Amino acid sequence: MRKVWIYKRRGVKGWWCGWYESGKRKAKALSTRKLAEHFCQLKYSQLNSDVFTGIVSASWEQMLEEYHHCKRVAGVTEKAIYETSLTFRHFERIVGKCRSKQITQNTVDKFILLRGEEVKRPTLNKDIRNLKTFVKWCVEHRYIGQEIKLRQLKEDERPVKSLNSTQIKKLLSAAKSSPPMKIRIMLALGTGLRRGDIESLKISDIDFEGNSITTASKKTRKSMGSRPVSAELMAELSRYVCGLDVGQEKLFSDSFNHYKWRKLCNAAGIADLKFHDLRKTFGSMLAQNGISTAVTQKLLEHSSPHLTNKVYTNVNPVLRYAVEQLPVGEWL
Repeated sequence: MRKVWIYKRRGVKGWWCGWYESGKRKAKALSTRKLAEHFCQLKYSQLNSDVFTGIVSASWEQMLEEYHHCKRVAGVTEKAIYETSLTFRHFERIVGKCRSKQITQNTVDKFILLRGEEVKRPTLNKDIRNLKTFVKWCVEHRYIGQEIKLRQLKEDERPVKSLNSTQIKKLLSAAKSSPPMKIRIMLALGTGLRRGDIESLKISDIDFEGNSITTASKKTRKSMGSRPVSAELMAELSRYVCGLDVGQEKLFSDSFNHYKWRKLCNAAGIADLKFHDLRKTFGSMLAQNGISTAVTQKLLEHSSPHLTNKVYTNVNPVLRYAVEQLPVGEWL
């Protein structure tokens, strides 16, 4: 049996696990003794997999701590980790804090059934996705030995809310009294940027000669060094920047005002419009003008074309145009 041991190094914070593998001594540093003990147990089972083939027994807290530690090492954002933590809290509340050997198909099915009575399917599917990733991780680390099937439920398709040209004109007309809000709206409609990315723009990010903007998404952490901008939008940006105070770095000196946004929407006669719907309008307008899904996906910085087509593209006008090409008049 190959041994794994825990030790501390003088003058160095944290705990260390040591072992021999292929004749070489190896070590791994961990922040707490609890994590070190857990890794020691896991490494021991891996090194002795030829003689030990059972499941590693671990407590619920131990698995979650190790799981979140692995996600942070992999570069997952704290916001994403917090969303998975919410799923785990609901799992604890409904099913309880299960040890590794207690996580079975029946346990998972019970959680999905009872959780489905509390929330709508989109929220439930988010919990299922988080749980599916966690179960897969548990299988890889020998916490779960049996196969657990997790499938998302079919959701009712919701219509994509986007604006037409008339509504866009009314909205921009209502925003004339507030130049910062008007520029925010035009950037959302003309680039498809999220509101948070628009708020973080700096004047130095704008290339007035090349008609482009340098952007970095806070959500996806994707960046585009030269995002194309139409000449008309760049002209509006140039006029707006010329009216700013000398030495101002950020494009907007004020914060987004939800009350002012709601007031503009009411003045334009557009009820229940969210600022994010402008991003959907951008994607829909591209699709209605024959732009391919691949290009739209790139501009919206989506990970899959399915998300672009399902959530951000309203093709109803295109469908109507296609139907109107039928020679119904000739038939009559």
